[in-house]
Amino acid sequence: MFGPQARRELSNNEFPPRRILHWKPLTTSPAAAAAASSTVSSVARKANTITVKFEDLYGFAVEGNIDDVNMLNEVRERVRQQGRVWWALEANKGANWYLQPQISSNGEGMSVASLKLSILADTITLKKLIRKGVPPVLRPKVWLSVSGAAKKRSTVPESYYDDLIWATEGKVTPATRQIDHDLPRTFPCHPWLDTPEGQASLRRVLVAYSFRDSNVGYCQGLNYVAALLLLVMKTEEDAFWMLAVLLENVLVNDCYTDNLSGCHVEQRVFKDLLAKKCPRIAAHLEAMEFDVSLVATEWFLCLFSKSLPSETTLRVWDVLFNEGAKVLFHVALAIFKMKEEELLHAHQIGDVIDILQTTTHHLYDPDELLRVAFDKIGSMTTNTITKQRKKQETAVMAELDQRLRRLNSLKMDEK
Repeated sequence: MFGPQARRELSNNEFPPRRILHWKPLTTSPAAAAAASSTVSSVARKANTITVKFEDLYGFAVEGNIDDVNMLNEVRERVRQQGRVWWALEANKGANWYLQPQISSNGEGMSVASLKLSILADTITLKKLIRKGVPPVLRPKVWLSVSGAAKKRSTVPESYYDDLIWATEGKVTPATRQIDHDLPRTFPCHPWLDTPEGQASLRRVLVAYSFRDSNVGYCQGLNYVAALLLLVMKTEEDAFWMLAVLLENVLVNDCYTDNLSGCHVEQRVFKDLLAKKCPRIAAHLEAMEFDVSLVATEWFLCLFSKSLPSETTLRVWDVLFNEGAKVLFHVALAIFKMKEEELLHAHQIGDVIDILQTTTHHLYDPDELLRVAFDKIGSMTTNTITKQRKKQETAVMAELDQRLRRLNSLKMDEK
């Protein structure tokens, strides 16, 4: 860890022990798993019949074949190489080079014109770097900065999170009851999350946010997002602020409210984009009467945390926190695009679901996924997606209103 946040994280006088996470990931590395499998016969290797089990960087159990292990090793080597680029930039530009510089009130320092050019150059450099992956050790610092979470936290008293925890202690609401119900089901068997300490930590983050924003409260799906944030950010407070900036600034409004109106809008927008970017797939699925929301709803609500391997998910989140919610559409479209030929040969709804689930669960190469997402899918501006959302909002709200009227009518009839 680097900078003042690292010092705050390690200060026992300032942070109660409950806010610092303690877990030891990666008991067996992919390299060790590959070495242990080195005696596998060539026939078995070709057939991909050997299953290898190990833990990834964040403690999740991974089960794959030899090709999966080799891919993970290759990806981790790329991460190490990318890390050297980040360290070189920090040595050259300073540890906080990607933070926007401030113009001094007395006009000293660089001119406004020079400052704008400097910011633009750093922004372009940072975008390219982030798309290639943020080194795991730098993720907490980089995410807090590029997402706006650090700025959001700076607008409230330093004791805000602690005060919120103490103020909500022992309070019971529909949100807290649902959170308690979902905790044991959140990444079961994870070596830290599936412990009393891990569940207590996750509960505090979720309950605290449910009181911060009563309009959202708690929605199923947030438990998976918050859990992964905890594993990356290392402290509850940092995870809390990342969740806050995600729901309040990065994602579209109303994605996690009671009627999930924002999520319904996103699904309609995604369907339109699929027809535009992958017309053959869209036409084939429509002929089959396959609703893409059957798979995409979970992708968008859980931000791929339940679908993609954790290390691939976090590469998606690297870009998400820097470029915004449009990234979710790029990645979702890429998953369909990568399996275009297989999907076009599928004629049963169950086969389509199986192809997409198998693809996501074994998508260990984030570089290939992001290459397809941005190079093959092509450009999609935030303004274009915003227009699509506005176009769909009216229809979604009308449909939800009609559904509510129908439910109320049924209740009246029952009386």
